[in-house]
Amino acid sequence: MSFLSVLKSGKIILLDGAMGTQLEKLGGDLSGGGKNNLTHPEIVLKVHQEYVQSGAQVLITNTFTMNPIYVSTHNIDVNLPAVNRAGVELARQAAQEGQYVMGGLGPTGQMLQPFGTYSEDDFYQGFKQQAEILAASGIDGFIIETMFDVNEALCALRACRDAADLPVIVS
Repeated sequence: MSFLSVLKSGKIILLDGAMGTQLEKLGGDLSGGGKNNLTHPEIVLKVHQEYVQSGAQVLITNTFTMNPIYVSTHNIDVNLPAVNRAGVELARQAAQEGQYVMGGLGPTGQMLQPFGTYSEDDFYQGFKQQAEILAASGIDGFIIETMFDVNEALCALRACRDAADLPVIVS
């Protein structure tokens, strides 16, 4: 059954929980959480597996802040395509039959103009780059999380919709 069909069914769907706190508990590097996909993949995989064992039906990729704006403004040295692809691969590896993988997109950590230096198009392009990588890597849908500016969330939503014909959840 497709993920969209499951969403439309009206049934309760259990998503996984926080990644960062679990990474910290298991000894992961929190300075750029998604980097663990490349530097400590065994820890990321273990977190996903623990959520599967706990009954999660949906795993969210460990790609929360792995967008070009966040990475560049926080001086995180990482290959964005590789870290996003690895995030999907690790979640897929842990997922079992009947479970789904959502590509996680988080905030840029910056403000939109006039309060910040970035335009809506800057945000859109950054999110679209990440969304295209996640979609090409085989996710079942997108989840946009923890954005305090509704306009930033809308930029991410537009980018996800333009990147692929997949369900999008905004939390």
